[in-house]
Amino acid sequence: MSPKVALITGASRGVGAAVARALAADGDTSIVLNYGSNLEPAQSLIQDLSSLGDNNIRSTEKPRFQALKADMADRADIRRLVSQTVQEMGRLDIVVSNVGWTRMTDFANLEEADDEADWDRCFNMNVKSHFFLFQECRKYLEKTQGAFIATASVAGVKPSGSSLPYAVTKAALIHLAKSLAAIAAPNIRVNTVSPGVLLTSLTNSKSITGTNVVIDAGFSL
Repeated sequence: MSPKVALITGASRGVGAAVARALAADGDTSIVLNYGSNLEPAQSLIQDLSSLGDNNIRSTEKPRFQALKADMADRADIRRLVSQTVQEMGRLDIVVSNVGWTRMTDFANLEEADDEADWDRCFNMNVKSHFFLFQECRKYLEKTQGAFIATASVAGVKPSGSSLPYAVTKAALIHLAKSLAAIAAPNIRVNTVSPGVLLTSLTNSKSITGTNVVIDAGFSL
């Protein structure tokens, strides 16, 4: 059987890198790491992942870990990223949608929240980009009965965090994921985590969908 393939966006650092390390521990999972502009951290992570086990897919001798550049604010780039992932790896089983954006402000100061550009950028990166990625991945995940997991935030559960636009759009992301879970069932499982957790249990479970797992470990991703 072909190994599972995971695509992780925003994978070079932080939550994305931690998820990559967790999935790399499964020798039968190949991983595509998306990065936005700086290749060096992604290459460094690939070296770390390679130290965890064989860097080749046993059936094809292709590299298990690859880095692909894409701007997740650009729908054409999202489309290209997914297409290239499937072209290189042959399938898609797990998508960890890990991009997000915020500008640090005083959450309680409404004057600081009154910036239309911040609202637009937060909605584009924290909501729309996840939906567009799901749309591009959907037909491939249906074939593999795969999992789509988006990184939300505890700020989307309890009013708090780095900015009001961030909190509101992370709440919208959680509701988006619940809606997609209802629409895509039973072939695709859709969940969110808030804000960070090693996602192996959600990628492997055949029954968890439409769930937001709250891990109270901070607000900023």
